[in-house]
Parts: sequence; structure tokens; C-alpha cells
Amino acid sequence: MKIPLSPARAPSALDFPRFDGAEIGRDLLRALIILVVAWLLYRLVALLTRRIEAFATRSGDQSRLTDAEQRGRTLADLVRSVARAVITSVALLLVLNLFIDVRPLLAGAGIVTLALSFGAQGLVKDVIVGFFVLLEDQFRVGDTIRVSGVEGQVQHMTLRMVTLRDGQGIVHFVPNGGIAVVSNLTRDWSRALVDVGVAYHEDIDRVLAVLRRVVKEFAHDPAWADIVIGEPTVAGVQRLGDGGVDVRLWVNVRPGRQSEAERELRRRIKQTLDGEGIALAVSRRVHHITDFPPGPGGR
Repeated sequence: MKIPLSPARAPSALDFPRFDGAEIGRDLLRALIILVVAWLLYRLVALLTRRIEAFATRSGDQSRLTDAEQRGRTLADLVRSVARAVITSVALLLVLNLFIDVRPLLAGAGIVTLALSFGAQGLVKDVIVGFFVLLEDQFRVGDTIRVSGVEGQVQHMTLRMVTLRDGQGIVHFVPNGGIAVVSNLTRDWSRALVDVGVAYHEDIDRVLAVLRRVVKEFAHDPAWADIVIGEPTVAGVQRLGDGGVDVRLWVNVRPGRQSEAERELRRRIKQTLDGEGIALAVSRRVHHITDFPPGPGGR
């Protein structure tokens, strides 16, 4: 039974609303059916998104497993967020249409939407930018990115915003419309970069040979070989500093594993240089003390 929002004539004092119990019962049953169908559709979408994640995990080979998992999680999050909004909106309109005439509401909503569209340009920009971010695969859930002055791991992404968690555990919410330049720190591979400072009196050619041996042993260690990509590189002298000579080396590793690789490399380098008797760079500060002639009164 629908109650018109705009009756054709104004009710008089003697008019009372008449309700048909059987029709109300049928409307309530229809509303229940609509809600059950909406719930089943959402469960179906949840099952589909789980299948997407599982398929992405199975379809990638071992070298691309992490990449495939991230792609599946990103796509699953997008499908879930869009399906939730669509199913909820349609179910709500269908239930309301059983009891009231929603056509005037829809017409009024159209006018309100037109009025709000002028003030919702930022929201529209967020959605458009988020769509192209997902379409162009600029980053995915699990990637570590730097955007809008914030660096962290992507925890969740929708057409509206991106959720990041930085190294201190702080969660940042970045609207997609504020994304101008994105730096993806874990796309395909990451780089473990280490600078080693040695004293000036050390033979630099010997130092380079020792460091090449260290990174080669690291790359062929069974505990680390699975995360190393390609051959390690000892680039050479990076800088002539105040306290010594800085030598740069790097190892390409799997996405997100650069921090632990850098810590292990520094540990091995320190132990090896100590064993080889190679002195590390030490910053020195020289103080010059000047004797001033006595002032008045002998002070």
C-alpha cells in the first residue's frame, strides 16, 4: 500500500487514513524478500572477491606471486566498495517504493544533486582520479608509496581515497584528488642501498675488493638468495667526506624487503672490515685554543 506524498486533494477533518492489513502484510513480505535478496547478492559479491584473490594467487608464478596477490587484493577491494554502495542504494529505494511513492523523492533528489554538484567538485575529482589510478595500475594494496608528503604502505584504496600506514604505525587518509605525483617504492623490485665510510689511509682498491666479496656471499647465501634479484653492485667511491671515503653499494631485492637486506648487509660489512683490519671513517673535530693577553687588572 503506497501513501502518496502529494495527495490530489487536501484531507478534510472527517477523513481518516484507511489501512488494509492484508496489503500491509504483503508489502512487509516483499520488503523482507528484497532485503534477503540484497544480502544474498552481497554474499555473492564477497565470494566473488575471495575467488579473485585466490585466482590471482594461483595464477602467478613464484617470481610474480607477490605482484599477483597485490593486484587481486586491489581489484577485490574496488569490487566490494562499489557493490556495497549499489546494492544498498537499490534495495533501499525498492523497499521505500512499497510504502510511499518515491517518484517525487527522485525528482527532488535530482534537483538537490544538481545543487550539490557545484559544491562537490572535490568529490567528483577524487572519484575520477581514483578511477584512473586503478585503471593505469599506478600502485596497489601492499605497495609502499610516497604521495602528498606522506610515505607508507597502502592498506586500502577506493575510488574516494587511499589509506596509508607509515613506519611509525600512523594511518594517513589521502583523498585521490590530492594526488599529483606518486612515487612507488616497491614496484617490481626494491633496492637495498648502503654507503660505507672508510678511513682515508686505507687502500681503496682493497676496500672495494672486500666489499665485492661481502655482497657476493650475501647474494649466494641460501637464507637470502630467494629475495635477491640480479647481481649486487659495488658502485665505487661516492663521496670524499670530512672523516673518510664513502663507498656505495646496492642489491636489488624483492619489493618491500630492502630494509631487512640493508640491516644484514651492514652487519656483514662491519664484521668483515673488522676481520680485515680496515678502519671505518671517524668524524674528527679540531678545537683551536688561543692565549689572549691579560686584560685590565691581570684578568
